[in-house]
Amino acid sequence: QVQLVESGGGLVQAGGSLRLSCAASGRTFSSYAMGWFRQAPGKEREFVAAITWSTGTTYYADFVKSRFTISRDYTKNTVYMQMNSLKPEDTAVYYCAVTSTSWLDRADQYGYWGQGTQVTVSS
Repeated sequence: QVQLVESGGGLVQAGGSLRLSCAASGRTFSSYAMGWFRQAPGKEREFVAAITWSTGTTYYADFVKSRFTISRDYTKNTVYMQMNSLKPEDTAVYYCAVTSTSWLDRADQYGYWGQGTQVTVSS
């Protein structure tokens, strides 16, 4: 079993930056990909970014527009997401998750989820 613990959320002004972290424990991650999703009140959970463990190949939602960068340190079983130029519409609970499939933008393909970390961006 995999356990995921997220950290790094907080309150920032528009244009500010945050770095989210997701520390994993349990089974190794060499054959998994990890993704970040977010959910705001009244909205569906949406895909943000993902990275494969073996190659470090990255995938991003269109709305990221080069503002976010996902990375991983497989020696530490940790994934990061650097978020720059934050906008009020980025306000949401951000979750990291692990999948063994290639359907990286589908939440129902992820079997393990963290507890979530709140990101709030003010005007």
